[in-house]
Amino acid sequence: MNVHVLFHDNCFDGAASAAVFTRFYRERFQPDATFTYRGLTHKPGAEGIDPAVFSGDENAIVDFRYSQDGRLTWWFDHHVSAFQQPGDEAHFRADSSGRKFHDPHRKSCTKYLADVARERFGWDASPLADLIHWAEIIDGAQFPSPQMAVALEEPALRIMTVLEANKSPDLIPQLIQRMQTETLAQLAASPLIAQPLAPLLERHQRHIEQVRAKAKYENGVVFFDLADEGVDSLNKFIAYALYPEARYTLWVGQGPNRAKVSLGSNPWRPELRKHDLAAIAGRYGGGGHPVVAAVSFKPGELDKARAAYREILAELSV
Repeated sequence: MNVHVLFHDNCFDGAASAAVFTRFYRERFQPDATFTYRGLTHKPGAEGIDPAVFSGDENAIVDFRYSQDGRLTWWFDHHVSAFQQPGDEAHFRADSSGRKFHDPHRKSCTKYLADVARERFGWDASPLADLIHWAEIIDGAQFPSPQMAVALEEPALRIMTVLEANKSPDLIPQLIQRMQTETLAQLAASPLIAQPLAPLLERHQRHIEQVRAKAKYENGVVFFDLADEGVDSLNKFIAYALYPEARYTLWVGQGPNRAKVSLGSNPWRPELRKHDLAAIAGRYGGGGHPVVAAVSFKPGELDKARAAYREILAELSV
């Protein structure tokens, strides 16, 4: 029996969800199952999931949008934007397998999955308590301060940094396997994380200085354009460390494979949020959560990304 686990790529919650699902499945269903892993990314526009990815005897999606493909046997997600294709939500509601779960009110897919596995299937997730705890903090932005989120001193945050920047097809599947038995401190100290981390920490410091130089703060919004600098991903909490009074952060960037607009609300000032950011992103083919969302555009569509950035800025500034 091969179980193919599809997870939100370049995401701590996605990798942790895959690790928790694997251990749950092995301990409650088939101890001798083999597992393979593949990361899924949000493509520009609203394209569906490629049917070719469903290559296992069983196929699971964790922390990623829904698919109506009949070969999908397990699904766990917590995104408001989980249902992207026509008929997705109705198909999910009609499912009678008892193995597909969605709750957009949960902070992380990892803890949601662990809770469902305990409540519905009697599985004990306590050996993975630290992994589940940190997935909840990271994906739910539950840090005590933006400074902690930017300092990147905790082992989980160092793993997160490598995950978010990773381009190797082998690293995250290895990490998912090791997350099931090793502590976060052991993983962060291992060559798998420590070697790629050093240059990423240097890049992180450059990003802090780039945001400091380019960001403007008006009407409660921190906004900046790093497309010309070739930046399409960075630590989302930098802006709040620089502008702790901000309601929102909004920025546009560009990498070799996409242009991107990122939207966020200040997790330390939740009472200031007045907009559903996932709904705003959804109008441009993106998605996420009410508190944080993003829109990806195809390479060469920077003009479209910048136009969306300006329109969203005007909306958030009201």
